[in-house]
Amino acid sequence: MSASVRLAEFVVKTALEDCPPEAVVRVRRAALDSLGVMLAGAGEPVARIVREVARAEGGVPTCTVVGSSLRTAPGWAALANGAAGHAHDFDDTSFALLGHPSVPLLAALLAAGEAEMADGRAVALGYVLGFEVSTVVGSAINPAHYTRGWHATISIGTLGCAAAAARVLGLDVTQTAHALGLAASLASGLKENFGSMTKPYHAGQAALNGVRAAQLARQGLTASDRALDGPQGYLAALADPAGGRGFAAALDRLGRRWHVVESGVAVKPYPSCALTHAAIDALLDLRREHGLRPEQVAAVEVGVTPVTPGVLAHARPATALERKFSMPYCAAAALAEGRVDFASFEDGEVRDPAVRALMERVSMVVDPRLPQGVEAQAWSRVTVRLGDGRVLASPPRGATGHPDRPLSAEALRAKFLACAAPVLGRGEAEGIAEQVEHLEAIPDVRLLTARLAADAE
Repeated sequence: MSASVRLAEFVVKTALEDCPPEAVVRVRRAALDSLGVMLAGAGEPVARIVREVARAEGGVPTCTVVGSSLRTAPGWAALANGAAGHAHDFDDTSFALLGHPSVPLLAALLAAGEAEMADGRAVALGYVLGFEVSTVVGSAINPAHYTRGWHATISIGTLGCAAAAARVLGLDVTQTAHALGLAASLASGLKENFGSMTKPYHAGQAALNGVRAAQLARQGLTASDRALDGPQGYLAALADPAGGRGFAAALDRLGRRWHVVESGVAVKPYPSCALTHAAIDALLDLRREHGLRPEQVAAVEVGVTPVTPGVLAHARPATALERKFSMPYCAAAALAEGRVDFASFEDGEVRDPAVRALMERVSMVVDPRLPQGVEAQAWSRVTVRLGDGRVLASPPRGATGHPDRPLSAEALRAKFLACAAPVLGRGEAEGIAEQVEHLEAIPDVRLLTARLAADAE
């Protein structure tokens, strides 16, 4: 049996009752976080550009574009909502995927769900199935796939989005296998675009790819059964030999071990690349514990894993988006200003002279002593040397929000409200948070999406 068919059987034959009870709790948390960052990102340039083209192209006004007045066809809505959700780089990450799972999945599921008048239960199950497909592939072929330059949010996430959309659209096993085969050809996305608008666009494209693959397969479009594991298929092209061999073992764990519970997601407390977060946490702690002032700091060294330098490639960032992928900037902002938030990434030059000066004193080095497992790719350690000769150190650590240090329910809700309230108002944002607490009980997903529209164009 081919890999496409095995995955398709899992997608079509798995019921919500087959999933661990904790899975639904994880889906609610992921949905709340994802909807918040979609609303916060709706005003960003990449989101506005996508909406402008969607409006010009036209489309049956079936689906909601979150944070705006636009209604459009499912594919355009998936693209727009996915791009908005990743615009701030504030959405959750998965260490198995080595990418951002939830925003593309939710963007695809909301679009497919509105088009099919699906209920919250179908959306919740679609998320679990899509998450498992993405992370099964990711756990087999990463980190080699990621370090070769692929942006896994789309290059792997497209497969998960296709699986999720296929389930909501009611595809059978054969149609789902074809959707996955088509998705394998649509998978793409290069890390060289990190620090530009194309990176958040990738999240939207993954959602669009998934919805479009499922729509076409339902209408009869076919793909090779060996599109994933054939000699010229997805694994042969995008994975090294070890990853290809590991994929078969990963498939055997489908439905027996659940990544949505075991590896989970890391929820971001800062709107920057996840690989900056452990260092930000450490520097904020040192600043608070020692009352540090920028002028006291002679040098900062951040030790990172081998994956990190290829991602945080902007030592001297020229734009706000590049600053999200700059360890010198994020470290300097944390030390100088005691915060890293939306205001840290406003357009234009770095305004704070203390931050600009500190950036020159931050270095990033690969530290072979750091843990090397996939789940520790975002770990770092920090050493701060002061002008008076003192050295302050923070040992190797992960970041707040990682699966072993999850945000509390209160902290997650506070993040959602901070993202959503400026767009929708505090009362409506609180109402949506309450509704998402019972996501699987919503009788029609349009009862949720109708609340996500705003006056913005």
